[in-house]
Amino acid sequence: MSKNNHVGLWNACLDIIRDNVPEQTYKTWFCPIVPLKFEDDTLVLQVPSQFFYEFLEEKFLDLLRQTIHKVFGERTKLMYSVMVVKNPPTAVPLPTHSGSSTPVSAVRKTTTKDIPQTPQITELDPHLNRDYNFETFIEGESNKLSRSVAEAVALNPAKTIFNPLFFYGASGVGKTHLANAIGTKIKELYPEKRVLYVSAHLFQVQYTDSVRNNTTNDFINFYQTIDVLIIDDIQEFAGVTKTQNTFFHIFNHLHQNGKQLILTSDRAPVLLQGMEERLVTRFKWGMVAELEKPTVELRKDILRNKIRRDGLQFPPEVINYIAENVSDSVRDLEGIIISIMAHSTIYNKDVDLELAQRIVRKVTQNESKAITIDNIINTVCKHFDLDTSAIHTKSRKREVVQARQIAMYLAKNHTDFSTAKIGSLIGNKDHATVLHACKTISELKEVSKSFQAELEEIQTALKQQ
Repeated sequence: MSKNNHVGLWNACLDIIRDNVPEQTYKTWFCPIVPLKFEDDTLVLQVPSQFFYEFLEEKFLDLLRQTIHKVFGERTKLMYSVMVVKNPPTAVPLPTHSGSSTPVSAVRKTTTKDIPQTPQITELDPHLNRDYNFETFIEGESNKLSRSVAEAVALNPAKTIFNPLFFYGASGVGKTHLANAIGTKIKELYPEKRVLYVSAHLFQVQYTDSVRNNTTNDFINFYQTIDVLIIDDIQEFAGVTKTQNTFFHIFNHLHQNGKQLILTSDRAPVLLQGMEERLVTRFKWGMVAELEKPTVELRKDILRNKIRRDGLQFPPEVINYIAENVSDSVRDLEGIIISIMAHSTIYNKDVDLELAQRIVRKVTQNESKAITIDNIINTVCKHFDLDTSAIHTKSRKREVVQARQIAMYLAKNHTDFSTAKIGSLIGNKDHATVLHACKTISELKEVSKSFQAELEEIQTALKQQ
């Protein structure tokens, strides 16, 4: 058989592989592979996703290498081409371990190298994750507003009323994804703009280094050249006064000069403790948008998209079960998929509902059942010896007000509801009242050990329901 007939040769490899792995493994991990070309002793295989590539390399590298060497020849090197859905470039060539000394981690490593400490108006690495774009961001009711505002800013950076744009929400709801998507879109539409994504932690490290090296002016001058500055996890500035002061001056300079600022946090500006009031005030100048935890329907859409992009196949009942039982974050959903695929391959078991239930139970076995608003109201009122109806009245009695505030605080920390929804369910209040309640309880907890103990007692009772 001619070596130019790479498809025929690859089919010969498949025959060998099929004899050496279980049928389910063969169908899942080898049938989707497409042989693109074979030239210069290099075989290029197209795989559906980065996840697919990494799994092949981890689990089946030796089998692939031995089979390809046997069929194509000992000198054959293997390269992968990863399909990228709706996200140019359409393929990213990746070397296999057998064809290159470059480790996989080097191919995918997150860019965290030090940003130049001099005001160079030259080419700037924006440090964006291009996989986090609007095409891969799945929209639902919990993030619709944030998504719309983000797209408006991406189309007209610094020319909308959304400046700064402040996203907040629990871990894993998509804040970093959306912030990167804005930066990625801006670079596509306005390639000349200097866009920079940086975590608050890295910003702080760089600032500390600049103080140690006596280059703080260079550090500030560099940041003042940015057109679109994205700071992730801004809550990490809490309590770091000198870093906050420096960021305050950078913020003012950029804002006054018509530059776009995008900030993310795990809590609303009003709840940022240890942050200077003048900074908190500026965070609220533009648009403050909450990303809520994904609803069941959005979780299903996210799962379907993830599975499709990775070139995998899950039965509908498996997708429904995962979506209904894994609710904390998108990262948890992705972790469950990886666990299920690993178990399916190692134990040669079809992906079915029984396997999904077993994996999900393992992951969530230490988690208590979902806490509801009714659970919270009942527990709090029982603790304060109040009738549950009291919390919904307009009473300003001290014990009723405090019970209502504690209920709002617990609801924000233990449920997926937005502040507006919590307010409507507890006393028919607005979202500002809920934010104020959360701030009040957080501050009281910090200064009063007796109150903190009382709050912990209520939370313990809540979890035991």
